[in-house]
Amino acid sequence: MRDKRYQHKKSKRKKWKTFVLILFLLFAGTLAYSYYQFKQGVSQSKDKVDTQAIEYEFNGDKDPYGGTSILLLGSDDPGKGNSRADTIMVAQYHPDRGTYKILSIMRDTYVDIPGHGKDKINAAFALGGPELLRQTIKENFDIDLQYYSIIDFEGFIHLIDEAFPKGVEIEVEKAMSAKIGVQLEPGLQRLDGKHLLGYVRFRHDAIGDFGRVERQQKTMQALADQLMSFQTVAKLPKLVGVMTPFVNTNMATKDILYIGKEFISAKNRDIETMRIPVDGSYQDKRISGVGSVLAVDFEENKQAIREFFTK
Repeated sequence: MRDKRYQHKKSKRKKWKTFVLILFLLFAGTLAYSYYQFKQGVSQSKDKVDTQAIEYEFNGDKDPYGGTSILLLGSDDPGKGNSRADTIMVAQYHPDRGTYKILSIMRDTYVDIPGHGKDKINAAFALGGPELLRQTIKENFDIDLQYYSIIDFEGFIHLIDEAFPKGVEIEVEKAMSAKIGVQLEPGLQRLDGKHLLGYVRFRHDAIGDFGRVERQQKTMQALADQLMSFQTVAKLPKLVGVMTPFVNTNMATKDILYIGKEFISAKNRDIETMRIPVDGSYQDKRISGVGSVLAVDFEENKQAIREFFTK
């Protein structure tokens, strides 16, 4: 009787060991496949990158609201070292609430740049890279940023064409052509990288840069929605690999994959957006040697930001 019990326990232990081994092999196989897909994506894109990415200093802090905050920058050519930021956004992912938010900061916002006096906020990038821009945003708007991510215009074009070979579906609200290098007609259509870049950069109409910021936010939502065409988390490593050569960031690949997986798996994939300065909190001014700027009420905007990131 005792021998039978012993044999039974031995059999159970053997089955359990077999089960654990199978789980381990599946896990190891998944990691190997993901790494292979990631490297395939990198290989697919790296030949289209002309220059080596600059390694920037970035002394970011964790988001005090419990989220992951990323400084998103678009630049005409960050490799030159003196270009201004064409696009300034703060993206926040909050794992506990499952929320995704984008705050756009108007590039003509008139701010104090630490060590350089008052200027448009986009000048901070030219004067000291993403680290000085981080300090500027912290000092003027009390936003902590843990990571940065920069993409230049050529990188944006290649990234869109690689990640969305059929184009990005977007509703173009009006004819656009002035100073964007392409001709866009109104209507729902699929835009390749060059035409989508023209769409998000257009600002030569009655509402100028305000309309451009709206289009940037609209495009970010469209890109997020259409990532669902990839359908499964299994395809995410290759997509991240495709993106990697075009994006200069201090985020680790595992963190990018984690946030991407959470987004694809989420039931609610809506991206909430806000613009700084908020309506009624600024004045248009002209400053000698600087040009047209937005003089903002910082306290009103800081309060709006706190409410946006904590709700």
